[in-house]
This record gives sequence, C-alpha cells and structure tokens, in this order.
Amino acid sequence: MSVALTSTAVPTSTRSDKVRVMVVDDSVVIRGMISRWIGAEPDMEVVASLRTGLDAVNQLERINPDVAVLDIEMPDLDGISALPQLLAKKRDLVIIMASTLTRRNAEISLKALSLGASDYIPKPESTREATAAETFRHDLIQKIRHLGAKARRSTVHTAVSPPLAPGHDKPRPGLPPAAAPAQVARRSFGLLQPKVLLIGSSTGGPQALMTLVAEIGPVIDRVPVLITQHMPPTFTTILAEHLARTSKRPAHEGIDGESIKPGQIYLAPGGRHMRIARHGIDATIALDDGPPVNFCKPAVDPMFTSAIDVWQGSIMSVILTGMGSDGMRGGKDIVAAGGSVIAQDEASSVVWGMPGAAVNAGICAAVLPLNQIASKLVRVFAGDRS
Repeated sequence: MSVALTSTAVPTSTRSDKVRVMVVDDSVVIRGMISRWIGAEPDMEVVASLRTGLDAVNQLERINPDVAVLDIEMPDLDGISALPQLLAKKRDLVIIMASTLTRRNAEISLKALSLGASDYIPKPESTREATAAETFRHDLIQKIRHLGAKARRSTVHTAVSPPLAPGHDKPRPGLPPAAAPAQVARRSFGLLQPKVLLIGSSTGGPQALMTLVAEIGPVIDRVPVLITQHMPPTFTTILAEHLARTSKRPAHEGIDGESIKPGQIYLAPGGRHMRIARHGIDATIALDDGPPVNFCKPAVDPMFTSAIDVWQGSIMSVILTGMGSDGMRGGKDIVAAGGSVIAQDEASSVVWGMPGAAVNAGICAAVLPLNQIASKLVRVFAGDRS
C-alpha cells in the first residue's frame, strides 16, 4: 500500500514525547533494519526488538509501547494470534501488521484490521532490492509517525469509532475522543443528478469501505461505484472479494477496457491507476501503469479527474480516511465541473489527511462521521440535494 510521503519538516522531540515502537519479527535482519530506520528519526524510538508474538505479549506491560510493528509468521505465537492478546492488555496500542505479498498474508492482514489492528504494510520480498526497501522504509515511518502521534494524543480517553463491519460495534485503538465538528465552509451540492459514485481512501480505508458499502445498496443499484484504495497487488484482489460479500453486489478489480455499468463496484487494482475513458457511448475502465501520483499507485486524483470527461458535473465523490492529500486536487476539479464532494470527519477517521485536505480546501458539500455518510448518499441519489 503506497502512502503519501509529505515534505513537511519532522517536529523535534524530547525523549519523553517520542513515539515508542516495539518491533516484533522472527527475522533478525528485518528487526535490525527496521530498528535502524526508526532510530534515525528524531520523533520516535525503538523500545523493544522481539522475536516472537509470545515475547511481545509477555513483555508488553513492562515495555509499554505506543506502536507495535507485528510480523504475521513467527514461531511460538504468530501475529494474528498475538494481536487480540496485545489489545486485551493495552487497548489503545497501535498495531501495524507486516507481511510479504502472498494471498494468504493479504487475507490475514485484512482479518487483522477487523480484529483491531490499525494498519498493515507489505514487506519487500528481498531487502537487497534497494527500491522496494526504500519504499517500505518511507511507508512504515509515515505510518508509525501519524498513527503513533495520534495514539499518544488520545491516551487519556477511550475512543469509540464506527463499526468495522456490519454487526461489529467494536472500538478501534488509537482514535481520538469524539469532538464537536469544526465549523468549516460548506458548498452546496451540485444541481445535476449524479450518474456515478467515486470513493477514495487510504489508511483505515478497508474498514471504512466495508461499513459504507454495506449500507449503500440503493445507490449501487442505481449507478456504478468506483473505488481507489491505496493498496498493493494481491491485497486489492482480496479487498474486492470482501466488498462483494459485504455489499451483496458484484465487486471486482477494474479490467482495462471493460464497460462501466450500474450495479457494479470497481476497485482500482494494486500498482495501477484506474482512470475512466469514453468508448463510443460507453464509459470504460482505463488502467494506467504510469508513475505514482501523490506518491501513490493507484491514486485517487487520476480517477477523480478523468471521470469529468465522461460524466461532467454529474459526479458524487467521497473522500475517506487516509494520509496525505490524494483526492483533494481531483475533488477541486469535480466541484469546478458542477459535481460534489463528501469528506469523512476527523473524529471517525483513522488519519484525517486526505479528507482534511479536502475540507481545508473548501470543496466539501458535507463533512460527516463515517456512520452517517451512507444515509446521506442514499438521500442525495434519491434526489435530496439539501
């Protein structure tokens, strides 16, 4: 999963306010590499480097980390088994699952999110591949920085988040207490009836997407739904299968050249941008193997901007939880064409980067908690533009 790498300066920190990280991996090479990377950052520190999930569970209370980078495959106690035991001991612990890009590990990583993990990161197949290792380093450091800082800000209160999936009203660790929504400028919804729903998301997105698609059946039946979630290959394949089960509607990774039809969910495949093109009277998927946009591939902006050539102002877009600002520029273009943007609010977002950028840009017609976005969409597609 690609994460936007910001160019903002890292705040200086004293030892007392550094993000405390516990690295848990049975590979001494991986533990050493991650520990060196973290040790080079001024705002975080490694407080333990452990070989097994059992070591992590037994030593958690003594170590008291803010973040745990947890491998999936380990002896004695693997990551998915250690996860609930760690959260039982420290409910607000931020856990980032780390795994190689296999179908089995992708399934386990997505299951871990439903059990309370905050995020996941794919490990490179070989640390000798410089490009892959550098991408892994940047993504991991950004996740630790954003999620760890948020966890430290919310250690006093226990947060309650929207359900992870239908019927599972389980709090997520690391979320801040609910706060009164900030007063921000709102635009009116576009006057044209939307002909498509576009959704962009990143960190925290898989859980948010599950919650959303479970409740927007009437919208999916009326128009096509296209989603870009920052995710690597294999992971997007699994996510599409989960979206199909949760929504009870067809969902799959977009295929280059295929026609876009109402009643279907199309997910950008990992490692490819998903754009929209017109072929005769049909709207079609156009996959793009170009460079990353906003440091992400797939990225939300290419999907948002390309949709305007097909649907002009008849577009409803939603920007969900995620790091960086991907989706903001494309959202501006959609609004300029006469379409609309809804953003997830800060309290219900795992990271309020992407939706926050859209809100601060003044392009949103609504800023809503995750558990209110679906009902708003159903009303808008039924003709209510208030």
